[in-house]
Amino acid sequence: MVFPKHYKWTKNKKLIMQRRGAVNLPLHGGHPPRWLFSRMVKLSGALTSVIIEEYSLNEFIRRVSNPYWFQAFSCVLGFDWHSSGTTTTTMGALKESLSPEEHGIYLSGGKGAKSRKTPEGIAHAGEVFNLNTKTTDKLIETSKLSAKIDNSCIQDGYTLYQHHFFVTEKGDWAVIQQGMNTENKYARRYHWMGEEVNDLLLEPHSGISCDVKTPETLNMTDKESKQAQNISVDLINDNPDHLRQYFKRKDNQTLLEDFTMPSHHPVLDMDISDKEFEVLKNAWEIQPENYEELILLKGIGPKKIRALALISDLVYGEPASWRDPVKYSFTHGGKDGFPYPVDKEVYDNSIQTIKDALDQARINKDEKLKAIKRLDDFIS
Repeated sequence: MVFPKHYKWTKNKKLIMQRRGAVNLPLHGGHPPRWLFSRMVKLSGALTSVIIEEYSLNEFIRRVSNPYWFQAFSCVLGFDWHSSGTTTTTMGALKESLSPEEHGIYLSGGKGAKSRKTPEGIAHAGEVFNLNTKTTDKLIETSKLSAKIDNSCIQDGYTLYQHHFFVTEKGDWAVIQQGMNTENKYARRYHWMGEEVNDLLLEPHSGISCDVKTPETLNMTDKESKQAQNISVDLINDNPDHLRQYFKRKDNQTLLEDFTMPSHHPVLDMDISDKEFEVLKNAWEIQPENYEELILLKGIGPKKIRALALISDLVYGEPASWRDPVKYSFTHGGKDGFPYPVDKEVYDNSIQTIKDALDQARINKDEKLKAIKRLDDFIS
């Protein structure tokens, strides 16, 4: 896990230039024992309280959206750092320990079916924090967009199965979500920090990092895909019936394989069935104003996003980006100096807040010493 730009600490202990990103973890099954999870809940709540009190509420949100800090935080709580369950268990512990009244944070979402209840949770957070309707509605839309982007607009082979959405009493937000790749048996975690996102559909993952770079990844959030985004909207609004000329009827399915596609395109046998074509017709009737509205429409998933991107390239000469947005493989540079030398000051400061919080946490001495040892083991 590495971020493309360094970040520094100010004299008042504020971490600046927070990065968003992702991390790859092996898929592991099972559940933590109750005796461990109960302690994780207690410790996560104690650490969160100290960080909010010592720094600020927003500073906790910034740090939890930092993939490396989150990983260290998970290790302190007592979970295996090299496991997909790190995300599940740590977020589960936070969800139980965070209190809107005490911490000023509401954590919505979860794994599987729980992730689909995120909008309900955000609406409840709006009521708890007395946020206006416009702000709450925007947060719900942001939650849906972030999930659609990482699952459909960035087609890197990882299907989302977790979505966690933080909302603060001031309406600030952060997202942690995770996808799985059943072929390579890895999970990839995506982090978002609301205050750092200017445009969800224009390179929002400037700090994505992981160990595996996936070839031939459609990335509709790349700046090179901007024209393909616009053309995708135009293709729908001009009535998708005219798109049928780009497909050939064969065995009750429409295919894209008849096109002479550049070799870098990974989709050579894209199928669009009659039922799926109706989704495009429904989208035309709605007349989306922009790409954001288009991808949020019901039924507009990875297959249709790819098809529109291909037609944009093949017919109009406006290619989308096919580069995996992952950029780095190491946390703070590598020991061999690639992609840049390790910045020991940054590395040490990334850990220091957790150590400081542990020192001040209202937990017994034995638990504190064990947590510090886990953190030291992770660092080494």
